Amino acid sequence: MSMFARWRAAGLIVPGLLTLALLPVLIGLGNWQWHRKSWKEALISRIETRRTAEPISYPAVLAEYVKTGDVEYMHMRVTGRFDYSRERHLYHPTDQSQGWDVYTLLIPDGGLPPLFVNRGWVPETLKDPSKRAEGQVAGPVTVTGLVRLAQPKPWFAPDNDYAGNRWYWPDLEGMQWGPEGPPTPLQFNTEKRQAYAPFSLDADAAPPNPGGWPRGGTTEINLPNNHLQYVVTWYGLALTLIAVFAVFARQRLAAVEDDGLQSKKE
Repeated sequence: MSMFARWRAAGLIVPGLLTLALLPVLIGLGNWQWHRKSWKEALISRIETRRTAEPISYPAVLAEYVKTGDVEYMHMRVTGRFDYSRERHLYHPTDQSQGWDVYTLLIPDGGLPPLFVNRGWVPETLKDPSKRAEGQVAGPVTVTGLVRLAQPKPWFAPDNDYAGNRWYWPDLEGMQWGPEGPPTPLQFNTEKRQAYAPFSLDADAAPPNPGGWPRGGTTEINLPNNHLQYVVTWYGLALTLIAVFAVFARQRLAAVEDDGLQSKKE
């Protein structure tokens, strides 16, 4: 009896074809996760390198943004004056208390585009700027921090409350406007305004603001790298599939052999 005939008699043709079809899929998924692992490790390394590098100038970051757009987490230093009338409060609860990240418009020296600086976190009790007046520094200031690109609105984030100055996601474009919110297209076209920076700056924790508030260093970098687990899972499933089919095929072929021997005896 030929091998094909034996496999057909053992009912292994369809299971064998299914195994051959599924095995490349499992191996391909394992290979994909291996490449994702390498990509994630490179990304984490690049962010860590940028985060700990010596700060570069605001004009250098602007030039890199125009050239490549890749400026996320660059360590930047800028000098200017804060416009405290343009303070925005981004909701940021913690395990300790309700609180807010304080975004304030910085007018850089040299006529460069204004940019919003996340000066740090304050508890609900210090949301009112008058309760932390020591931290509202008048005159020129130099701020060092991490560049953050504008982010799209998260799926489940509430709408920002322009009138109440309560923000639930950092809409940098929306933050440019006052309590009335963004203008109509006609108002926008007739109003002459200087362009704002297409990114914000998360201030470092050091040096602290006078009085200790807002408390800088709010950047959360959380990039889980579980791809090795996924690699082991997919490759493990591929090996399991091979082992299961091998045991199943061996049992089925043995049963066919036993049936053949029994028929000859009869």
